[in-house]
Amino acid sequence: MAVEIISLPAPTSADPSSCPDFGREIRGINPNELNEEEFKLVSDLLYKHGLLLFRNCNLTPAQQYTLTKCFDPASENYGHGNKKVDQAKTSILHAYLKSIPAVPQVQLIGNGTVYDHEGISEVKLKHASHTVCHKTTLSEEEVAQGYTRFFRWHIDAALYELSPPKVTTLYAIRVPQGPNQTVRYDDGTGDELQVPVAPTAFVSTKRMFDMLPQELKSVAVRGRVKYAPHPYVWMSTAKLVNNGLSVETEGREVPYNELPPWDESKIKVHPMLWKNLVTGDLHFQVHPTCAAEVYIDPLAADIEKDGALFPEGAHITDLREVRALLYEMQRPAIAPEFVYPHDWSEKDLIIFHNRGLLHCIAGSLSEEQVRVFHQCNLAGSDDPTGPTNDDIKKWA
Repeated sequence: MAVEIISLPAPTSADPSSCPDFGREIRGINPNELNEEEFKLVSDLLYKHGLLLFRNCNLTPAQQYTLTKCFDPASENYGHGNKKVDQAKTSILHAYLKSIPAVPQVQLIGNGTVYDHEGISEVKLKHASHTVCHKTTLSEEEVAQGYTRFFRWHIDAALYELSPPKVTTLYAIRVPQGPNQTVRYDDGTGDELQVPVAPTAFVSTKRMFDMLPQELKSVAVRGRVKYAPHPYVWMSTAKLVNNGLSVETEGREVPYNELPPWDESKIKVHPMLWKNLVTGDLHFQVHPTCAAEVYIDPLAADIEKDGALFPEGAHITDLREVRALLYEMQRPAIAPEFVYPHDWSEKDLIIFHNRGLLHCIAGSLSEEQVRVFHQCNLAGSDDPTGPTNDDIKKWA
């Protein structure tokens, strides 16, 4: 069978012209049996298009781990550490991830009660709902009318001790049925997005950077983000804004001296922009809800400073200011016309560039709507590459 590379069908809300290279469906290649030439093709397509879809796959957890590892052969541990999420009961991730016993790098996620699954006799899975983490929530009547929200925009990364995974694989085993729903942003814009039941939503962080006005491109190319130690425990007691892109700054985070033991040397500081080593593109790759501080380098002496933001550089430690800056830079790219909400079918496999996209669960499910997925990502064998000197000269 000849290999086919097909553009993903854009939802009616999307603006395909804004990012024509985003996402591709691949036919004629079995992702379980990639030879060297096929893997090179798949890898190059992934880094060019950000997300690849394979349909009608039969994939065991061991095969999914092997496939994921191909993109970073030196990686070994799940992105948050093997079985560490199972043990870290104060982490916000604990309720949503269950390690497959034989392959702890693969996580069982979904909704509803599942029996006799890959060595797990019984488990009650919990769909990631906005009702558990947003400051305000939709009423039962609004949910019954088909309204919902984004949960939490994020990248898959521990952001403490371990480096961010290069790719994530998501495999759909059981997909719930139900009518389409309407995501309400409830952020003062009036934005809404029609989505299938329980989609995974994706946005391109290349586009996120490309959309910025010049003065914010300059900040991005000079900027670095310092993440909190044990960030998913740190933010576990805080609440999110209504569109899931930031945290309400109310002083509710767990104080650093009450976190599990941590080491300053293991705290992650990453550039705001991550370099795509295949395409050369820059991606505005910031986990918005885990960020604690921002560093901005000063402009070089020979650069015009009139109208520039932070021309002398900055170290922003006030959480409200950190979040306001990042929100200003990231919010335009999650507008409805830029979001791809994937309409899952059983046996869909998605591989996405975890260093080039933000993603988010959306939708509301009842206990009877069972959803069973396997997720795998592996802590990177290296940290992301930031802008080059030429990038800084171009954009600063």
